[in-house]
Amino acid sequence: MAAVVRRALVMLLGLLAAASCSGDGDAPEHGARVAPSSTPTTAPTTTTIAPTTTTTTAPPRFDATIVPVDEAVRARMTSSWRPGCPVPLEQLRLLTLDHWGYDGLEHAGELVVHQDHADAMVRVFGSLWDTRFPIERMQLVDAYGADDAASTRDNNTAAFNCRDVVGRPGAWSEHAFGRAIDVNPLVNPYVLDPNVGDPALAPYLDRSLATPGMVHAGDAAVQAFAAEGWAWGGEWSAPDYQHFSATGR
Repeated sequence: MAAVVRRALVMLLGLLAAASCSGDGDAPEHGARVAPSSTPTTAPTTTTIAPTTTTTTAPPRFDATIVPVDEAVRARMTSSWRPGCPVPLEQLRLLTLDHWGYDGLEHAGELVVHQDHADAMVRVFGSLWDTRFPIERMQLVDAYGADDAASTRDNNTAAFNCRDVVGRPGAWSEHAFGRAIDVNPLVNPYVLDPNVGDPALAPYLDRSLATPGMVHAGDAAVQAFAAEGWAWGGEWSAPDYQHFSATGR
């Protein structure tokens, strides 16, 4: 009996010992502090986008001025005007006009015309500007000593020049009154010009050419002058392709 009791006690003690050692071995002890799980974070990236800037360039604008012939201008006109000319200097006006050159760039040129036609010529050359009609150069004929032939060979667009009609000594040209303009005269020759056989001029008697600055019937130049009542010499029986005038002469 005693032996049975002893075995029972041994078994009971073994069960108690096993119970005290059982449990979740991975569980933290009571009161133990568990470090929180952390996920690495990436600092936010700030990207600055520069605003888009659009630059708009204004197109070139036609500018023109009209001024009386003062002492400074008079001093520049000693070749083209002299006492005895059919108009006094007081009736003439100096025009500064923008125009497109043969190089496709903007240029400022000068013309002298009669005061009665100054405003009209500003409108004409404003129209030529709008259509981009090219003018190689435009300066006072005094730059050539008032030599019409020299001005023509240089393809210089000019107006006032106190001179005779080409080939008619003693007869005032319309240029002497400030009411005529020759446009790109090298490429728009006068068929009765004594110098028209010059190798520099002769090729442009062929009016089928499309050389820049040539004037053709109904083109932008003819229309611009016609709008102001000016006639084109290219319609004469002996054409003067460079010539525009207020009187048709």
